[in-house]
Amino acid sequence: MTHLRWGILAAGGIAASFTSDLNDNGFTVQAVGSRNLEKAREFADRFGIPTAHGSYENLAADPEVDIVYVATPHPFHAEAAKLVLEAGKHVLVEKPFTLNAAEAREVVELAESKGLVVLEAMWTRFLPHMARVREIIASGVLGEVRTLMVDHTQDLPDDPAHRINDLALGGGSLLDLGIYPVSFAWDLFGEPLTVQSHATFKETGADATIATIFGYDGARVATTVSASDTRGPNRASILGTEGRIEIDATWYNPSTVHVYDVSGTEVETYSAEVTGRGMHFQAAEAERLVAAGELDSPLLPRAETVAIMGTLDTIREQIGLEYPGEQPSA
Repeated sequence: MTHLRWGILAAGGIAASFTSDLNDNGFTVQAVGSRNLEKAREFADRFGIPTAHGSYENLAADPEVDIVYVATPHPFHAEAAKLVLEAGKHVLVEKPFTLNAAEAREVVELAESKGLVVLEAMWTRFLPHMARVREIIASGVLGEVRTLMVDHTQDLPDDPAHRINDLALGGGSLLDLGIYPVSFAWDLFGEPLTVQSHATFKETGADATIATIFGYDGARVATTVSASDTRGPNRASILGTEGRIEIDATWYNPSTVHVYDVSGTEVETYSAEVTGRGMHFQAAEAERLVAAGELDSPLLPRAETVAIMGTLDTIREQIGLEYPGEQPSA
């Protein structure tokens, strides 16, 4: 099915989910790298990976690896991506792409200078039901699309030592959870003209809840709520002048799309069979780009990834959220 040999950089939970989906859908996983060789070997054994490396540097230098998936905690994405690019390999970087827009620009500029693919692993963008949502909107059946209402709300551990609550690891609801609805709003409406944000915080300083209102021209608006301390419906609604779309929970996973006309009558139900979690679709797009000799995905252009990080920077500025040791975002 595929010809690229994947390397997995870091061996945590998200790396396991991604690797499982690659294995289940016929991709080639050649190597894994961890700062702990024993952990790398355990991961390799678990997923039948031929090579285990005890450092990220060794993984990046592996001549049997063509493309690397970066699965470190957020603050280390930029450093790892640049390591891989300097080694001459394509890279898929787990969302959020970096901590801020400045880091994102550095990574993208390096990839451009090397003529290599760099793609943000915002895997929801590449799912079949989201492709269908774009088709429905493009068909005009909804009329003028005016509103997006979407949440990503989870009841996650309160332990101060947990990654989600640790600012030093980029913890908080915005980067882990809020990136999904923010990216969805960008996908639907593009760059917001206005951004309004409100947040609550945990004792560690990590953001617990983020609510945003994005304003656009043409009387369009997007509202998002993300939370790490309360679980909500995790649904999405797109409202148009002639109908609406409702995406079932959880909207950012493979899900079911319902289309209603202006009278409230359901006129379409769409769902697709997906093997695994659906993280392999982003890998397929990365491989397509390489095979086609293209550097930019129309589903998530690199400039848009940088701009989305800029929107997150704006939200953080409004709520007063900073991460320890990060470089300036200007």
